[in-house]
Amino acid sequence: MLKVNNLHVYYGGIHALKGVSLEVNKGEIVSIIGSNGAGKSTLLNAISGFLRYKEGEILYHNNKLAPTPNKIVKQGICHVPEGRLIFANLSVYDNLIMGSYIRNDKAKIKEDIEKMYTLFPRLKEREKQIAGTLSGGEQQMLAIARGLMSSPEIILLDEPSLGLAPLLVQTVFDIITDIRKMGKTILLVEQNAFKALSIADKAYVLEQGRIIMEGEAKEIAENPRIREAYLGSKKV
Repeated sequence: MLKVNNLHVYYGGIHALKGVSLEVNKGEIVSIIGSNGAGKSTLLNAISGFLRYKEGEILYHNNKLAPTPNKIVKQGICHVPEGRLIFANLSVYDNLIMGSYIRNDKAKIKEDIEKMYTLFPRLKEREKQIAGTLSGGEQQMLAIARGLMSSPEIILLDEPSLGLAPLLVQTVFDIITDIRKMGKTILLVEQNAFKALSIADKAYVLEQGRIIMEGEAKEIAENPRIREAYLGSKKV
């Protein structure tokens, strides 16, 4: 479904991604784990068109991915970036409407908003509230819901649990598994390796811009090197 082949990305003279390759198949949750500065967010930004890559290719359904973010969204890939980046001055409802800007199927948009309220009941309660006044957890729910309003096939999630209280972290990961049940495919970047690997089908470990390990998430979680570096004494 989505293939990244030998991707190289530079920030000026800094070689941020060094020949990264990965594959995401339909219906999977694929996790990318790694330390700060490993290149995880850079990879998602390259896939979603926010960063240009110097070498390599990104294929979607065996065709070269469009070069710009708006065209990529229209192709069926949505990116929920780190930091949420909601429209803080708009209401919850208006944020959801903004998420559907590429669509013109008004009846289906209305239906999908109700689906978002079912998936995120808190957003229904806050429908008319200005998004910038929501709690951190509510803003993260809104960011994910807004992304889903573009009706994507694949959703790229960048650090969805960052800065959230432990109880909300579990809620976010429960929501991610619910999104997969909706038929969506998920590429997940997450520093909470324990949680990410517990819900993923397969995983990639990124270090200093290179993939150093890949495989089934359970196997990655059981690898002694990965356990020591990212999981401590936790068991998946």
